[in-house]
Amino acid sequence: MGFSENLENNLKSLEAREERDPAALERERARREEDRERQRAAAPYVEQLRNGAFTQGLLAQATRIGFGKRTKVHIVWLETPVVALRLDARNLRLELRPAAHGVEAHYFTDGVETKRENVDLGADPAALAGRWLASLD
Repeated sequence: MGFSENLENNLKSLEAREERDPAALERERARREEDRERQRAAAPYVEQLRNGAFTQGLLAQATRIGFGKRTKVHIVWLETPVVALRLDARNLRLELRPAAHGVEAHYFTDGVETKRENVDLGADPAALAGRWLASLD
C-alpha cells in the first residue's frame, strides 16, 4: 500500500469517527435547534418585510433616487441562509434582515459592512433610502 492510499484511508477513518462522535452530533443538533428558534422569532418580521407598505415604499423611493443619480438599483430577495432583502447600487449595498427583535439594516460599501441600524417598519421609507444612497455621486 502506497503513501497516498494510506493517507486516504486514514482520512476516511477520521471522518467516519467524527460522524459517529456523539458530542459532535449533539453540537450539530443544538445549532439546528437555535437556527429554528431564530427563524420562528423572526417570522412576523419576515412577513411584514415581504408584504408590507414600508418595503413597497422603500423600493419605490430607492428606484426614484437612483434614477435621479443615473444609477440602477438592483433588488434581490435572499432566502438562504437567512431571509433578506438586498438592494445594490454601484458600490453600495443595503440588506434588510429580519431578526427576533425587528428588522436590521446592514449598510455595505465595496463589500465591507460600514453601519448597522434597526428599522422601524412604520417610519418613512424615503428617509432610509435617502440615507443609504446619500454617498452616491
